[in-house]
Amino acid sequence: MTRDNWTDHAAISITVTDADGIITEMNPAAAAVFAADGGAGLVGSDVLACHPEPSRTKLASMFETHQPNHYTISKDGRKKIIHQIPLAKEGAFRGYVEISIPIPDHLPHFDRDRPGPPAGEVRRDPADSG
Repeated sequence: MTRDNWTDHAAISITVTDADGIITEMNPAAAAVFAADGGAGLVGSDVLACHPEPSRTKLASMFETHQPNHYTISKDGRKKIIHQIPLAKEGAFRGYVEISIPIPDHLPHFDRDRPGPPAGEVRRDPADSG
């Protein structure tokens, strides 16, 4: 019986590697993003071989230090936020998950550390011009 995984239907790209940097999983969105490079056929390949410099060196360092990495990009006219997060099981490093999420050009920011306005009052962030 085939399992219906929620990641197969999410409008975000998800790629998983093992601790050695071998791609072990790609959801359909990730396979589509990397279709020109082999798509789902990249499963089983070395993730470092898929990255040009200086990304390759940065990623290799991450596999040594097990540190997360977060950044935004613009590609094909779309802005995305990328999260590269280490995976662990029972305290042992198991690889990385890379999650790529499309974001709008203007992204509201809410400071949840500030107390909210009194009931019925709307407080706008001074940086929010729209």
